[in-house]
Amino acid sequence: MHSMAKAWSLLLHLIILVFGAFVEGSHGSKLSQNYYKSTCPQVLSIVKAKTESILKKKPRMGASLLRLHFHDCFVNGCDGSILLDDDSTFIGEKTALANNNSARGFELVDYIKAEMEKTCPGVVSCADILAIAARDSTVVLGGPSWKVKLGRRDSITASRADANKFIPAPSFTLSALKSNFHAQGLSLKDLVTLSGAHTIGLARCTTFRAHIYNDSNIDPSFAKSLQHKCPRTGKDNIHRRLDLRTPISFDNFYFRNLLKKKGLLRSDQELFNGKSADSLVKKYAADSSKFFKQFTKSMIKMSNIKPLTGNSGQIRINCRKVN
Repeated sequence: MHSMAKAWSLLLHLIILVFGAFVEGSHGSKLSQNYYKSTCPQVLSIVKAKTESILKKKPRMGASLLRLHFHDCFVNGCDGSILLDDDSTFIGEKTALANNNSARGFELVDYIKAEMEKTCPGVVSCADILAIAARDSTVVLGGPSWKVKLGRRDSITASRADANKFIPAPSFTLSALKSNFHAQGLSLKDLVTLSGAHTIGLARCTTFRAHIYNDSNIDPSFAKSLQHKCPRTGKDNIHRRLDLRTPISFDNFYFRNLLKKKGLLRSDQELFNGKSADSLVKKYAADSSKFFKQFTKSMIKMSNIKPLTGNSGQIRINCRKVN
């Protein structure tokens, strides 16, 4: 009788284990740092080596890769949808307002992916490559590091309409920015902190024209110097630095510029404009270590927006098209 009970108990235990594994595989797969430990242990070193070699030649591409990851995550989760070219079934995100003639770095993702396919064919998703490259870019340009959780799968569709709806615009006021980030499960602190990524990179005249001609919360001489480069009409593709002082160093000058009313975009200066974000901007302007520490937390949170896991999506072989 005793051995019978023991056998039942073992069987029950086995059923729970198997069922638990099934549930985990089909729904509840969580992202984890060790996701590729047995299937592609070289994943981090490959992305790091390639990202470093790209940024050595073109440091500005660090901002481009970081921005691609952000624009990917804000449109139906971090699923590599931004990387898809249009096909017969959908109009993708590359021609959305925020991305058209603006989002860059697609060929760099292809370059890293091609290397990955040589070593671990069909294993590592494009979405994960982008998440790692965003972190590595931040580090190469002098910013903080964080442990990237992995296991995202790639979407099999993309949506220009959703990109137009969810990616925040440079014309947004603070309240519009707050509700935009809130829709993604991100707080005011995340908003201010992640905006600090504008410590690197450039922006097109079209994105800051309204701010330099129509807004009053801008340093007059700063506005004038920009007006010389960016006229009211024409020269749409003239680029200026988002951080006028150190555009290829990841530091806290973005926040220090805001205190002097020298934010390039309206959406930048809105973070320091007599409202609820002011105190965080002051804190980060005074202490870059506080900014760095929170940036790692907010990036992990953003990278975790609605990933496809388990059996959802696929592992694309070519990041630009569905298998």
